[in-house]
Amino acid sequence: MFERFTRSAEDVVKGALDHADRAGSRRVESAHLLRALLDGEGSRGAFVLAALGVPERRASLERALDLSRRRAGLSGADSRALAELGIDVEAVVSRVEDVHGEGALADRPRPRSLFGPRRPFGKEAKDVLTRSLRIVTARGERRIGDEHLLLALTTQPGAVAEALADHGVTHASVERILYGEGEDRGQAKAG
Repeated sequence: MFERFTRSAEDVVKGALDHADRAGSRRVESAHLLRALLDGEGSRGAFVLAALGVPERRASLERALDLSRRRAGLSGADSRALAELGIDVEAVVSRVEDVHGEGALADRPRPRSLFGPRRPFGKEAKDVLTRSLRIVTARGERRIGDEHLLLALTTQPGAVAEALADHGVTHASVERILYGEGEDRGQAKAG
């Protein structure tokens, strides 16, 4: 699959590895892919994010990602569902952090290896990569760009897609910017 990646998609994957390393995460997760997308410049994905006004709201988006990480990856929808069952996620997080320290539910760092840090991709991040390939195949395109990674992030249930949607980045809004309003797949591909 990686041989089909454009330079911008390769940059996102490398950037995600860097973000995971800086965060001390055991694995590269979909949030790391999003953070790397936010770092992009001059690519189709960066154009879409700029057109949706994300650079101006980046700090807010990153706070939402940080909050989800602090809650062990739970989305707001997950927290609301648990609240309906009488479980206050914030109270649980606070109690765990009181005993074990701030960020105790976040991904814990893995021990250093003799061969340097090796961060595998977590299930969600692998799913994003797979979804991006499916998006490209369905559109009849050949190469996977960072815009396809962004589209894949918007379709994956969970905290990252929720944070994106809360900031106006949905599958529909990304497709509208990339492929035009009202065009069906056949017209967009042929045009």
